[in-house]
Amino acid sequence: MSREIVFDTETTGVDPATGDRVVEIGCVELVNTVPTGRHFHAYINPERPMSEGAFRVHGLSDTFLADKPVFAAVVDEFLAFIAEAPLVAHNISFDAMFINAEFRRLNIAPLAQERLVDTLVLARRKHPGAPNNLDALCARYSIDNSKRTKHGALLDAEILAEVYIELLGGRQAGLDLGIAPSAQVTAHAQRSAAPRRPVPLQSRVSDAERQAHAAFVSELGGASQWLKYLQAGGEGRQ
Repeated sequence: MSREIVFDTETTGVDPATGDRVVEIGCVELVNTVPTGRHFHAYINPERPMSEGAFRVHGLSDTFLADKPVFAAVVDEFLAFIAEAPLVAHNISFDAMFINAEFRRLNIAPLAQERLVDTLVLARRKHPGAPNNLDALCARYSIDNSKRTKHGALLDAEILAEVYIELLGGRQAGLDLGIAPSAQVTAHAQRSAAPRRPVPLQSRVSDAERQAHAAFVSELGGASQWLKYLQAGGEGRQ
C-alpha cells in the first residue's frame, strides 16, 4: 500500500524569516494514488497581524483567526496525520519552509527533503513552456475549480490531489484495484500455466447451421471476399 499526503498552507506573508506565520493547513490522504476521503484541516492563530497582500489572496482576517488555536495546539494532530508519508504540494519549497519554521519554534525536527514531492516540478517536466499554476493545470485536465474564488488550504489540497493524479498518468493507473504489480504478474503466470483440456469440448454447431453459414458466405461472393470484408473492418456497417 502506497500512502501519500497532498497538502497546502496559507500564511501571513511570504517570508518566515521576517516573522510570517502559518494560518491554515489542509491535507488530503491518497492510498495507491486514490483519495480516501480522510483529511486534516486547521485554521491557526498566527499571533501576529495579517499582511494586506496575504489577506487579498486567502481572505483570512485577524478577526476571523483571533479565536483559532495556535500552531502548538494543532501540531500533534498534524504530525499524526502525515506520519511518515511522502508529502506532495505545489511549489513545495514554500510550504515546507513555513512548516519547518513553525517546527523550529517547537524544537521539532524539520521535514526531510527526500519525502517532499513538488507538483510544480512535475508539471514543468511534463508541460515545458506551458503555464503550470494550479488554475492552468485544472483547465488543462478539465478539473472543476469553480469554488476556488480565493486560495484555501484544504480546497487547494483537494484540487491538487486531482492534478497530481493526472500528472502521474490519470486514474487509469488505479484500475488494478490496488493489486501489487508482482501479484498481477503472478496471477497472469497462473492463468498462462493453466492445463489444457485432454479432450476438446464437443462443437455445439449443428450441421444445419454449418450449411446455412456456407450458403451465406457463398452469397457474399466466396470466402476470399468475406475475408477481405472482415479485414476492412466491415466498412459500411451501421
